[in-house]
Amino acid sequence: MNRTDRLYALVEELRAASPRPRSARWLAERFEVSRRTVERDLLALQQAGLPIWAEPGRTGGYVIDAAATLGPAGFTLDEAIAVLIGLGALRRSPFRQSAATAGRKILAVMPSDDARRARALASRVHLLEPDEEMSTPPSFASALRAGRVVRLRYRNPAGRESVREVEPLGSIGKEGYWYLIAWCRLRDGVRAFRGDRMLSVELTDEVLQPRMLRREDLGIQYGRLRSVVDD
Repeated sequence: MNRTDRLYALVEELRAASPRPRSARWLAERFEVSRRTVERDLLALQQAGLPIWAEPGRTGGYVIDAAATLGPAGFTLDEAIAVLIGLGALRRSPFRQSAATAGRKILAVMPSDDARRARALASRVHLLEPDEEMSTPPSFASALRAGRVVRLRYRNPAGRESVREVEPLGSIGKEGYWYLIAWCRLRDGVRAFRGDRMLSVELTDEVLQPRMLRREDLGIQYGRLRSVVDD
């Protein structure tokens, strides 16, 4: 059994036994590997975000939340490299924290030799970026996914500050800049707010009502707008 298959099998074994614990020795015998290998595999699963914990004592062992499951991790080497490059390209984006943890999780559940090769090959790819750090607050991503009205303190290109209540509709990335596309209640229309001009982003308790965003509302005069998810 290769390591990827064993990781899936470990999760299923712990789920089947839950809430009873399985000791590292029992699991090692079950999968015909050393106890050290099992403990290393369990650590990798924990680092990948699986809710596995150890219960101390003579009758203790490892336990998993029975509702947990290991997502698909059967990447080929080329697929893993492509994913790592894509995540690395988000290092200056509002999604940088999630991209970093996603990259670590992917490597954690890959066979160790493949993980080393994927990391080494992906490290050969470089991005040419401006010296200026265009800092976008991580709360930008929260505003996009929360489904709530956002109170935004914003500085426009002329340096004037204002506070807007906006309804997030989507996001556009262009040449290192990230824009929150939202319905602005102050202007009563769709506006694009550049991430590095956001001074604060506050989620309100007001739940968003469905609003249709049309391509023509964006007023983009150049370039081609492409979704990052294939239709």
